[in-house]
Amino acid sequence: MEFELNASMMCANYGHLAREINELEEGGIDSFHIDIMDGRFVPNFAMSLNDLSYIASVTFKPMDVHLMVEHPNNTIELFIRNLRKGDTIYIHPEAEYHPSTTLQKVIDAGMVPGIAINPGTSIETVKEMLKIVDKVLVMSVNPGNAGQMYLPYVGEKIDKLLKLKERYGFKIYWDGACSGSKILEFAPKGVDGFILGTTLLFGRGRGYKEILADIRKMRV
Repeated sequence: MEFELNASMMCANYGHLAREINELEEGGIDSFHIDIMDGRFVPNFAMSLNDLSYIASVTFKPMDVHLMVEHPNNTIELFIRNLRKGDTIYIHPEAEYHPSTTLQKVIDAGMVPGIAINPGTSIETVKEMLKIVDKVLVMSVNPGNAGQMYLPYVGEKIDKLLKLKERYGFKIYWDGACSGSKILEFAPKGVDGFILGTTLLFGRGRGYKEILADIRKMRV
């Protein structure tokens, strides 16, 4: 049972961010998840372009950028310029008039195109986009804040996506309230990766290497 573990960097300790990044790398994290929020598409401001640029400059690990912004097509080039080929950019289809245009810019830049699906967004409304993206980020909480409660009906949505996964050729990632029980339940079903925040990784009073090793033991 193989799955990726991605660190939600909005939950990191910014008092010593360089050390956080180094310890996560040494612990074997697979990528760094960057949540960009504009205070309009979601009711919160989170990470900035400068945060993204700094983290990308000091790590060799892939970047995983989640744009929770209105009309990402207007600013997508700013993010592309601060990333590397092979990094991932997720957009919310509801945030753009023509999301396929924005995704094409990501593809043309040599990056991995993805969509993020809110708990209230049905699979049917984004089904056409599944043909052009490589990753689908499923929100198990409403986007905008860390530390929220899991919305149980999201499990049914993931089951629907799993039935379409091989047909369309995308990977599925879990974002929000990611606990060990959720990994044990959904990784065997075929979910490819999990975004780790305060539920499992940050603020636990233990080293990241120890925590990540314990999570990876669930692969056996």
